[in-house]
Amino acid sequence: MTANQTTIAGLYVHTPFCGSKCPYCDFYSISDDSLISGYLAALDTEARLYRDQFPAFDSLYLGGGTPSWLSNAHLAALMKNLRRHFAFAPESEITIEANPDDITADKLALFRDLGVNRLSLGVQSFDEAELRFLGRRHTAAQTRRALALIRATGFANLGLDLIYGLPGQTTAAWLWSLETALSFAPEHLSCYQLTLTDDTPMGRMAAAGQVRLPDEETQRQFFLLTARLLQERGYLHYEVANFARQGPQAGGLCHYCCRHNRKYWTHVPYLGLGPAAHSFQAGRRWWNFSSVEKYCATLNAGRPPVAGAESLTPAQIRLEALYLGFRTKEGVNLATIREQPHGESLLRELTQAGLVRVRRGRVVATAPGLVVADRLPLWFADEMGD
Repeated sequence: MTANQTTIAGLYVHTPFCGSKCPYCDFYSISDDSLISGYLAALDTEARLYRDQFPAFDSLYLGGGTPSWLSNAHLAALMKNLRRHFAFAPESEITIEANPDDITADKLALFRDLGVNRLSLGVQSFDEAELRFLGRRHTAAQTRRALALIRATGFANLGLDLIYGLPGQTTAAWLWSLETALSFAPEHLSCYQLTLTDDTPMGRMAAAGQVRLPDEETQRQFFLLTARLLQERGYLHYEVANFARQGPQAGGLCHYCCRHNRKYWTHVPYLGLGPAAHSFQAGRRWWNFSSVEKYCATLNAGRPPVAGAESLTPAQIRLEALYLGFRTKEGVNLATIREQPHGESLLRELTQAGLVRVRRGRVVATAPGLVVADRLPLWFADEMGD
């Protein structure tokens, strides 16, 4: 088991504040900074509720929203409260999501003082026209300056988020953006295909025919080109959208894979604090209200801000293990496949179709299989039982 495969729980804190809302984003976020103080007080109260339920964490992920948009004083208060209520293992991975235009020398110094050792920068594109289309606050020039400053400050675990499959985008334009990102030698890259939901401004534009995404075959080519290029450049394709340098450890260990995110994919317990945050422990999943106002009011009334919960059945756990496993380089245990009534024949069909391969007792999706990773478990869904 590597440091990135620990079974110690992870802590996620949702910081739902942004300077502006991107038209494609369907994550819960708001731009009303007058609610930040109330949010921080409620977050402290929620943390107190769980302080004895999780003995320790070895990862902390500050996501959003845009955590870097908070003032230095607010970020310092947030981290102080978390450390007061929770224990963190030595060498914990502490990640903060940031926007390029929030990066300053003072902000980076604060991150270091707070123990942040991993930055996730929402770059999305290095093309100015694409950034305007996506409604991003920053420019490509700001991104370049931020990256230079991050490296000059000495941060050695940097992840960049990029988006491909924009309307009218060519593979050449995408590869140029990707090559530009590679010129900064990030330790981690998350490459997401632009997807739109009906409840976003851009999703409504797509429904009205004002925005048209590339067709399925073009999107497939984007994905395969991305996977091939990054693997050629020494990145491990460890999850559908995620690539990491293997790092300095011996034996090919995944040193720069996001330790925190891997917990979601392997059913390791995690606690989510803040509006819209999700948690998982002992087969039970629960989630908070997607409203800062309701989140704060519920905690102020002395109740947990839980909007809903579910206890997963053994069949649901098995199906989720397939769904999550096929998305990662570890794949699914071969024994799990074989124990299904028609597992052997289904495995043979998927192998012959070039979608999976068997490797060291695991059934792993190939690059073409990762394109349709979400569909692979459906082959077995009828066999899982209740």
